[in-house]
Amino acid sequence: MASIANSRILFNSIPTVTHVLPLPGYPELGQTIVHNTSEQINVETVPLNGGILLKIIVLSPDPFQRNLMIPPSDEMFMPVYAIGEPIVGLAVAVVLRSENDAVNPGDHLHGFLPWKSYVVLPSAEGLSILDNKYGLPWTSYVGVLGLAGHTAWMAWKEYANPRAGQTAFVTAAAGPVGSFVIQLAKRAGMKVIASAGSEDKVAWAKGVGADVAFNYKTKSTQGVLKKEGPIDLYWDNVGGESLDAALEAASVGATFIECGMASGYNTGHAPIKNLIKVIEKAITMNGLTVTLLYEKYLDEFYATVPKLVADGGIKHREEIYRGMDSVDEALLKTVRGAVKGKAVVIIAEQ
Repeated sequence: MASIANSRILFNSIPTVTHVLPLPGYPELGQTIVHNTSEQINVETVPLNGGILLKIIVLSPDPFQRNLMIPPSDEMFMPVYAIGEPIVGLAVAVVLRSENDAVNPGDHLHGFLPWKSYVVLPSAEGLSILDNKYGLPWTSYVGVLGLAGHTAWMAWKEYANPRAGQTAFVTAAAGPVGSFVIQLAKRAGMKVIASAGSEDKVAWAKGVGADVAFNYKTKSTQGVLKKEGPIDLYWDNVGGESLDAALEAASVGATFIECGMASGYNTGHAPIKNLIKVIEKAITMNGLTVTLLYEKYLDEFYATVPKLVADGGIKHREEIYRGMDSVDEALLKTVRGAVKGKAVVIIAEQ
């Protein structure tokens, strides 16, 4: 077999908005990341040196990737992207060749991988071998059964301590994490208030069980929470004004799960005015980095959640893109909150 192009998604520039000082900015289409086809690979002869050759079949654009598009001097929870190098993100890949006893050709792996069509690794360390016994689409494993599902389910298990009759407030409620959390809260017998950024998203949040759902762009979050609260559990995906309003509306002894601060990823984070309420109301505030929960919950997740999804017990939706050429658009829409459900990019059918 002759060599073929090994398409790569390269980090090309750090997104900034420059006024007097450099400020965070939104990624730009065709500028921040670029699709590059200059690398060649012969999948039959490329040396493995005891390792494995993977073919990427699905990529997962995720909001956290915006946090890695920063200068290398900044410290993050994982290495920031290097200019001119493939970006790293979650993916599902199939093993084409293996010189490693831990995996076999045909196995499907999930985890953090460089975004290129074919990847040679020394081992499968850090990757999960997927047992898709319910025959779910592989896209599910970068969405409801991937990072979004891990985040919702594991953090709920670890931090929520829900009680029937309590009230939960979920932001970014139509996203893959938020909509999963709504369903977990309803399964626990809670009343759920949900906020989202469009009427379509509000309808989806209601469709998965939210008792009260509203468009935060047209209705006052503070006003809704004053009417429907107090809130006993706050799942925070956005930070900013919603976090301030939740602090104001929290019950004594409320639990906050700080999953994301998406309102500030691209424009800088606004000061939180009501932080004193953590003291006044004895609020328990939990920061969430889901990978820290993998050792405790990952096996249990894969033993439990795929069946729920297959049986329709957990609903989800995907916005599907196809091909490396579409990665730029999919990631940009993800960090702007413009996708309906979970963005997934199908690179190859198998």
